Amino acid sequence: MQQTMTSIKANTSPTSNQRMASIDMANAIRALAMDAVEKANSGHPGMPMGMADVATVLFTQFLNFDPKHPNWPNRDRFVLSAGHGSMLQYALLYLTGYEDMTLEEIKNFRGLGAKTAGHPEFGHATGIETTTGPLGQGLANGVGMALSERMLAARFGDVINHTTYVIAGDGCLMEGISQEAISLAGHLKLNKLVVLWDDNKISIDGPTSLTTSEDMVKRFEAAGWTVLSVDGHNHEQIATALSAAKKSDKPVMIACRTTIGYGAPNKAGTSGSHGSPLGKTEIEGARTKLNWPHAAFEVPADILAGWRDAGARGGETFAEWTQKYNGVDAAKRTEFERLMQKQLPSAWVDTLQAFKKKLAETKPNEATRKSSENFLEAIVPVIPELVGGSADLTGSNNTKTKAMKAVAAPDYAGSYIYYGIREHAMGAIMNGMSLHGGFIPYGGTFLVFTDYCRPAIRLSALMNQRVIYVMTHDSIGLGEDGPTHQPVEHLASLRAIPNLNVFRPADATETAECWALALSNETTPSILSLTRQNLPTLRNDYTADNLCARGGYIILPAKGNAKVTLIGTGSEVMLCVEAQKQLAARGVEANVVSMPCWELFDAQPKAYRDSVLGTDTLKVACEAALGFGWERYIGADGIFIGMKGFGASAPAPELYKHFGITAEDIVKAITAKLN
Repeated sequence: MQQTMTSIKANTSPTSNQRMASIDMANAIRALAMDAVEKANSGHPGMPMGMADVATVLFTQFLNFDPKHPNWPNRDRFVLSAGHGSMLQYALLYLTGYEDMTLEEIKNFRGLGAKTAGHPEFGHATGIETTTGPLGQGLANGVGMALSERMLAARFGDVINHTTYVIAGDGCLMEGISQEAISLAGHLKLNKLVVLWDDNKISIDGPTSLTTSEDMVKRFEAAGWTVLSVDGHNHEQIATALSAAKKSDKPVMIACRTTIGYGAPNKAGTSGSHGSPLGKTEIEGARTKLNWPHAAFEVPADILAGWRDAGARGGETFAEWTQKYNGVDAAKRTEFERLMQKQLPSAWVDTLQAFKKKLAETKPNEATRKSSENFLEAIVPVIPELVGGSADLTGSNNTKTKAMKAVAAPDYAGSYIYYGIREHAMGAIMNGMSLHGGFIPYGGTFLVFTDYCRPAIRLSALMNQRVIYVMTHDSIGLGEDGPTHQPVEHLASLRAIPNLNVFRPADATETAECWALALSNETTPSILSLTRQNLPTLRNDYTADNLCARGGYIILPAKGNAKVTLIGTGSEVMLCVEAQKQLAARGVEANVVSMPCWELFDAQPKAYRDSVLGTDTLKVACEAALGFGWERYIGADGIFIGMKGFGASAPAPELYKHFGITAEDIVKAITAKLN
């Protein structure tokens, strides 16, 4: 279907009774939204009231879902990217019969402990596919879900055949992440992706004409999308457009011209209905205008029954799919179920141990980005759900193995995604892939550019998703590219994010162990902070135990009674090892501690932490980054050797000397302190 911008005219003629029933069902959404926001005395009634007609047609006629089987793998995905309009989604979940979305939950909108949080929260209630609210994130999540659908279909055939629908607002499309996401979706020809644009021309500050004159239709067309246009309050036009979208060979954007706060007598079409309760008088007027003479939170039995019938519609579709799925080869079904349950194949453990044994024999001297690549070469054939990628830095991040094929239209059979210079969308797309199920996504860029994908990283952590960020060139050690590319504050800022494991391995063995921890943790995303410069092997002996699993450990004990504890991460652990030798020559014994993951170390019992750090030793930390946060380990009397400001452009060895991050500098500071 080669179709660009088309104004849709209805090609169906429902009876007047059918039309009124559909309008009444939409008004039920409007009423629940304005009542819940009013009771909570906060929230956004305008978007749910404006998009109620679009949502009604989508959920009653097109969306394949089954409230009785909310995790059905082949369900259509619905993403409310404009998450501030959360009452739209909560109303839909209640009306269609999701058991955990009760009327009491609706009444407790935005209340402490309610499933009906201010913005949709993944995991709070079934039917919520992703956490949205930061605008544009949901749209990019939707791209990841649509991509996962195509990739799973390439692997498992037509038992995977569903569509991802995204409701996005003006704010979503203003955010820069939206351009990254729609550009990649168009390039990949993700025709199972439909974006419903709430074209109401209103933002918080007022009319969107205050801030933009962009032609959204041309923008999407230029990115390779089919674009359709409808009156967002005309149910027949909406249905015709959604039918047309199913036939497109490209992703589809449907521009739905709507009135924000539709039905409110004075605030409709204004920013006054966007982000605050309508007020008692305005709600009374809306009830009159919408011909909704019912009490607050009351949905008449016949209208609720119509919605519940719409929810039950998916039961038959689910049963048909189940019959088809049961006809699939048994081995394929077993593999599919393993993927859906997020279980790693048992063989991966043996592969890990064989790889560690080889490292103990060969003792490589290499950058940890190269160590990461070598580990992936070994593990990717064993874990086929691993899907890699990079934001245009494949050769620098070392994220692609020889066996990996690029994901591309029309077959989508690969396992490596060329994200282009789209760091923010990369993170959000990986979130969407993880949420969809079937894959473990990892993607790379330079550590300094976590600045460009931090909101997506934060949402990985908030949603408990196993997403792996391979961040290379992790310090001043990257050298000549200079301070714009040298991360100094980034480790501290990432460590501040809850439920995020930040790994900084010291050698090839630690890199393998940190990768293993990232893969085995199903509910926590991981950052792998990796070097450009070569590092020697510090772990010379093989052990089956994962020493990095406790976050920190004594990698090289003192030969006598330790007076000093030297703590390092990543490339600076080798400096601590050299400093230990120089101190010993001066009669000062020291333990060397490698601390690849603060988060895991902090989770250990106090007795273990004390045994590693010592209770009566001088604590000295060394990291080629700012010292923010190290106080918790070294105390007020400890020493930090690291950066105090931005870096500079020069070869790495010169930079370490220039900024005083050498074994000699460590020894000098300790000697001065002890004397």
